[in-house]
Amino acid sequence: MVLAVVLLVFIMSSIGGIFWYQAWIYSLPTELPASYKAVDRGTLIRLEKHVLVEKGKPVFIHFFNPDCPCSRFNLKEFKSIASNRTSEASFVVVVLSPEKIKAEEIKKQFHLDMPVIMDTALAKECGVYSTPQAVILDSDSRLHYRGNYNRSRYCTDKETSFALIALNQLREKHPSYVFSKTAIQAYGCSIENCVE
Repeated sequence: MVLAVVLLVFIMSSIGGIFWYQAWIYSLPTELPASYKAVDRGTLIRLEKHVLVEKGKPVFIHFFNPDCPCSRFNLKEFKSIASNRTSEASFVVVVLSPEKIKAEEIKKQFHLDMPVIMDTALAKECGVYSTPQAVILDSDSRLHYRGNYNRSRYCTDKETSFALIALNQLREKHPSYVFSKTAIQAYGCSIENCVE
């Protein structure tokens, strides 16, 4: 009987330890790759070579890896932003995955009704090295925002809805808005293995 209780406590502690470790790992900033080159706000991003979007309209790009737990956690937030603001911006999903997946499979699996592209070069062009990340380009295709959706992994903190704040600031013509380090420091899954 005592052995069974000790074994049960050990198993439960091990499971709890695994969950704690996973939560801790994904709360740390993603390490900058050695070859990382920062892309400054205001940099022109030549999106037309990657995907066709409506000219003269801001573009919201969601960098997504279906194998990344953080990407899956925030997909609901991205879809909410996209479904409520299609008149304000064009929305595009860029899949960054080492697996060979087709765009149509991703659209179907995750119920996405916007362009989905498999172009890892766009991540480098925008300075993205982690998923999930949001990139917002102004109507002139200049980088307005690159960063996190929210301080909370599950995007539940309305005070730190960084991607939504950035989109609203662009709409309200406040391009000089300064974001905190929490907003622009990448958290999530490194894309080193996804980029050629």
